[in-house]
Amino acid sequence: MSRSLSRIFLVVASLVTLAACGGGDDETTPTPIDEDSAAPAATESSVAESTTTAVVAESMRGKRYCEFLLLAPTDGGIVATVYNTFPLNDCPADQWASIDPPAVAQAEGVVLALANGPRYWLMDEVGRDTADVITKTLSGIEMNRYATVTITDPKSVGNPFTPQTVDRKATFMFRAGSTIFSLTAPDGRRFVMQSWSQQRDPNLVESDLAGLGSRLALPAGWTYASETLTEDLVVGADRAPAQVLQDDLANSYSLVG
Repeated sequence: MSRSLSRIFLVVASLVTLAACGGGDDETTPTPIDEDSAAPAATESSVAESTTTAVVAESMRGKRYCEFLLLAPTDGGIVATVYNTFPLNDCPADQWASIDPPAVAQAEGVVLALANGPRYWLMDEVGRDTADVITKTLSGIEMNRYATVTITDPKSVGNPFTPQTVDRKATFMFRAGSTIFSLTAPDGRRFVMQSWSQQRDPNLVESDLAGLGSRLALPAGWTYASETLTEDLVVGADRAPAQVLQDDLANSYSLVG
């Protein structure tokens, strides 16, 4: 593989969480990226802690998951097929530590297999059409195929704090009583955190998120805040594209409204 193609594939890793639990054949509208924003190798996680004040047994909040991103070049660009462990398992740390991405790539007939995780959900529910979901075992871990992302301009995939358009056909619900964490742009757009990552900081836990603003390299005019919901918050739509971004610790956010 050429050096330039390798760099492109590494950059595409930052897109994997943008499509998590999304619909099939998702596409992004890319914007410039700093190569350093690509996700690094997975590390073993700490135990997640919850700041949710109204615990609901069936909530997916705080659930650990991992993903494989299978990449292949096509005439239309690079196609990335996303496989996610949720809700089949919690991505056991010992299994995740022993994964063999090159073997997965060879077995699946793709150029590259990228590992993304561990990560943790912050919403309580996801609504989506599951008709196109396919279950497969990759490197010994059972996963569901949730999305296919086509990258038409690999050299321009997003910087931290730069929204990407993702046609994931899904809604995220944050229930009343939950603590949410959000970024607000200078123009008033507000993005709520949908998942947090232990890829940049393997010791990050949910109880750290309320004070995360002091650790982030926020662009001028951006603010970070936390609040406890007094009513349910629904983000996204099942028929409209989502606007999603990541901060510089690889935590992912979706546009509210």
